[in-house]
Amino acid sequence: MNRYPRNMIGYGAQAPDAAWPGAARVAVQFVLNYEEGGENCTLHGDAASEAFLSDIAGAAPWPGQRHWNMESIYEYGARAGFWRLHDMFTAADIPLTIYGVATALARSPDQVAAMKSAGWEIASHGLKWVEHKDMTAEDERAAIAEAVRLHTEVVGERPRGWYTGRCSANTLRLVAEEGGFDYVSDTYDDDLPYWLEVGARDQLVIPYTLEANDMRFATAPGYITGEQFFQYLKDAFDLLYAEGANGAPKMMSIGLHCRLIGRPGKAAGLKKFLEYIQGFDHVWCPRRIEIADHWAKTHPHQRRERASQMDLARFVEVFGGIFEHSPWIAARAHGLELGPAHDTAGGVHNALCRMFRSASEEERLGVLTAHPDLAGKLAAAKRLTAESSSEQASAGLDALTDAERQRFSALNSAYVDKHGFPFIIAVRDYDKASILAAFERRIDNSRAEEFAEACKQVERIAEFRLRDLVPS
Repeated sequence: MNRYPRNMIGYGAQAPDAAWPGAARVAVQFVLNYEEGGENCTLHGDAASEAFLSDIAGAAPWPGQRHWNMESIYEYGARAGFWRLHDMFTAADIPLTIYGVATALARSPDQVAAMKSAGWEIASHGLKWVEHKDMTAEDERAAIAEAVRLHTEVVGERPRGWYTGRCSANTLRLVAEEGGFDYVSDTYDDDLPYWLEVGARDQLVIPYTLEANDMRFATAPGYITGEQFFQYLKDAFDLLYAEGANGAPKMMSIGLHCRLIGRPGKAAGLKKFLEYIQGFDHVWCPRRIEIADHWAKTHPHQRRERASQMDLARFVEVFGGIFEHSPWIAARAHGLELGPAHDTAGGVHNALCRMFRSASEEERLGVLTAHPDLAGKLAAAKRLTAESSSEQASAGLDALTDAERQRFSALNSAYVDKHGFPFIIAVRDYDKASILAAFERRIDNSRAEEFAEACKQVERIAEFRLRDLVPS
C-alpha cells in the first residue's frame, strides 16, 4: 500500500477539552534540562568535544581534544545555574520536570538530592547528551535500556517520562517499545497531549517545545536579553490563556537549561515571567507526569479502525457504497497516498472525490445513472439502498401526498428525457418544498450545467454518508 506515515491532521478542528484540574485555562509546564556532565567530551569516551547549546559563538567539535572553555560553560550550569533556578522555582512554589541525562545525573549527586527534596519529577533525557540520528536501532535500544538502568540506580526509581532531544527517526518507536514510560516528549507537533499506537501499545505523547525555550539564546535568530525571553513567553501565555477562557484550554511547555537561563541576565526574564503568571487565576503549573496522569484518566485512548490501515478488500467493503453502486471509486482511492489525514470523514471524502473527479465522463455518468429517482418507483417498491432510503425519508419524500407524488413522477420523467440521468440532490440540505423548487428550477438548465451540478450533489451526498460512518 502507498501510505504516508506523517500525521498532518492531529485533532484537527475537533480538539478535546483538556479539562485541566481546577478549570485551569492553561497548563504551564516548566522543563529544566540537566545535561551537564553528559555532553560530548573525550573524558566520556566521545570522539570530540561538545559544540551544541553554549554561549560560544560558532562552536565546533574538537576531534580527539578536550574543549576547556566548552567544558567550563557546562560546569557553570551545574555549579551555579542549577542552584539559581532551584532557589527561584522553590521560592515560587512551582514544580519542575527535569529532563535528566543519566550520566549527568550520576555525576551530580547533590543536585539530584535537591531535585528530589523539591518534589520535582526526574524524567529521562537519555544516557548521554549526544546525537542519535546515526545510531542503529539496536544501538539506540541498548542506550535506552542502559539509561533506564543507570537512572534507576542513581535516582532510586525508574523514570516515567522520556525525552531524547537529539533523536533519530526510530526514537519514538523504540521508547514506546521499551514499555515502561507513561509519556514520551520527542515531538513538537501539538498544544495538547495525544496517543500514539505502536504495535499493541498505546503510548501517550506530551509534545515539547524548541521555541518557548532558552536554547534560543544560543541560536540565531534568538533571544539576546532576558526581557526578550520574557516578552515571548508572555505573548504565548496571553494567547493560550485567552483561548482557554473561550473554552479551548491548551498546554504551554517551556524549556530551560542550567547553563543558559541560569546566567543572571537571562534568569531575570524568567523570574519576571514567573511573577507575571502568578497574577492570574486558573493557571495550572504541573510536572509533566501530572499531565500524563490527568490525560490517561480524562482522555483514555480508544482504538478504532482507520481507513489508511485497511487492506483493499476491507476498504471497499466499508466505503464501496458511499458513491451509489460504484465500488470502483473506493478501489481506486485505496491506491492513493493515504495517511493519518485520511482517517477522518473529510479525509476519506477527499480521497473518494479525487477518484470520482479524475474518472472519465462515461464513468461519472455511470455513477449518476446509478442513483434512483426521487420518490420514484424504486422508493415505492422499497428497493432503494439503505442509505438512499434513509436520505429520502429525512426530507419527507417517503410520505408524499398523491398530488406531490404525481408531480415528482412527471418531473423525474421530463428530467431524465432531457438530461439522460436522474435528478440528484443532497436531500439532507433541503426540505420537501425546497427540493421541489430546486427540481423545477434546474430542469431548464443545459445538460452540461446539470451534469456538473449533479456531480457536485453526488459528492455532497457522499460527504453526509461518510460523516455518519467515520469520526470527524
